[in-house]
Amino acid sequence: MHPQQDPDRWSRLQAVAGEALTAAKVGEDAVAVDLVTGYLSGSPEGNEEIRELVLLLFSECSAMVAALGSGGATPVKMQVFDEDGQEVPIDDADPPVRTAIRTLLAEVHGDEEAAAEQIEIALANGQPQELATVVLQALRWTVKLAVECAMRDLPVSPWIATALDE
Repeated sequence: MHPQQDPDRWSRLQAVAGEALTAAKVGEDAVAVDLVTGYLSGSPEGNEEIRELVLLLFSECSAMVAALGSGGATPVKMQVFDEDGQEVPIDDADPPVRTAIRTLLAEVHGDEEAAAEQIEIALANGQPQELATVVLQALRWTVKLAVECAMRDLPVSPWIATALDE
């Protein structure tokens, strides 16, 4: 990001992400994805901004995973389920879900470059629906992790807490 070019950009991305989180929290998945893609499709830097927005969500998820895992002292398990509620090995998950998992794992392990590469691959190779799935997965995890952190009196970024309190 180039804050010197647009100092309000980060605030705008947080605002869009916050609106999308509010929609995702109440199960309005299509609205949540439309908020993100609609905002970014009107931006001259759409792909760069969607990358930044998704990485923002995954970064926040990573921080909450670390908090839930007591800074690494307690492992946090990631699971993938199919439509019937059966656990699926990560390697058997749909490609956009695998991308989301790999992005989160890279963030959790502090490898921001690998996380960014996963999102770049999704942007370069993915169909719009696949990218929407990655965005939606990031939103869902952010909501679930924030709720869990709040229940345990663990830190949640103020912009996320505000979005989920609405």
